Amino acid sequence: MAANTFGTRFRLTTFGESHGPMIGGIIDGCPSGLALDLEAIQAQMQRRRPGQSALTTPRDEADQVEFVSGIFEGLTTGTPIGFLIKNKDQRSRDYSNVKDSFRPSHADFTYSEKYGRRDYRGGGRSSARETASRVAAGALAAQLLDRQGICIVAYVSQVGSVICPSLPSAPNQIEVDQYLVRCPHSESAAQMQSLIEDARDTGNTIGGKITCIITGVPAGWGEPVFDKLHAVLGHAILSINACKAFEIGSGTQAAFMNGSDHNDAFVRAADGSIQTTSNNSGGVQGGISNGMPIVFYATFKPVATIQVEQQTVNSNGEQIKLKVGGRHDPCVLPRAVPIVEAMAALTLADMMLLQRSQIL
Repeated sequence: MAANTFGTRFRLTTFGESHGPMIGGIIDGCPSGLALDLEAIQAQMQRRRPGQSALTTPRDEADQVEFVSGIFEGLTTGTPIGFLIKNKDQRSRDYSNVKDSFRPSHADFTYSEKYGRRDYRGGGRSSARETASRVAAGALAAQLLDRQGICIVAYVSQVGSVICPSLPSAPNQIEVDQYLVRCPHSESAAQMQSLIEDARDTGNTIGGKITCIITGVPAGWGEPVFDKLHAVLGHAILSINACKAFEIGSGTQAAFMNGSDHNDAFVRAADGSIQTTSNNSGGVQGGISNGMPIVFYATFKPVATIQVEQQTVNSNGEQIKLKVGGRHDPCVLPRAVPIVEAMAALTLADMMLLQRSQIL
């Protein structure tokens, strides 16, 4: 299968399937001498892991990361960093009834058409289980960015019809994680949780939106013309399972604005830096960071697996009725927060190294 690698200078290749013995990845291009906090990486894995709360799938995986190369005496060596994450709580029997059937809105049909065969156990390679490898690599990339003063925080800003109001300032991870739904606004979090519980109890699922705020990125990062910073971020975020839309800055609201309202006026701040009085650009202009916070939004669809009988066809083209079993999230949003942060970190680590290669 092609296209299992993301990045140009800081590259991640992932491997493995949902119900195989393990998943994992190889990080290539990480500079040597980076002191790694392995406990911090594992903490990010815990934020993504299944079975962490009543709002997520009951599949119980520890998601313990085992680094097997590229690290010596706690420091990166500059060589490829290999890591493994074992699968321990597979229940492949849950998928025996979909072996020869195509689940609605899943990758069953498209994988069969592309490769002539598929691993039907939990979706195989198309499963969101693969994103555990992204979180491990992204947590490492975040530590590289932290040395440059860059901070990435994402949170759930919408579930169904419940929309979190604008926050007075960017939240921190502690504020985000104090609620199971990972929305740092108590009233909205309670309403969102109620919607997710209702969906779960009726065998249904529900979608929503994640907001990500990145601070500390200096002006000048981005690779025009085809690899604009927001374009690569969009590529990264839209590659996440169930993500259906990416917006940056004013996003789709720009369609309702005049240029005089949308333009971000430049000013010289007290510290001598050049800033803008608004941030409709979302921290990116001309595909290059302008030093302002990078703000983007990722919209996720309802999880495709629902506990309701649906119409579909089997591999023989026969019309059938199908009710899917197994263990699944009623809403992907709470567990997608660290995945969004991870893909943003991988993108920015790559952009940082690209920028370093262009200036003497």
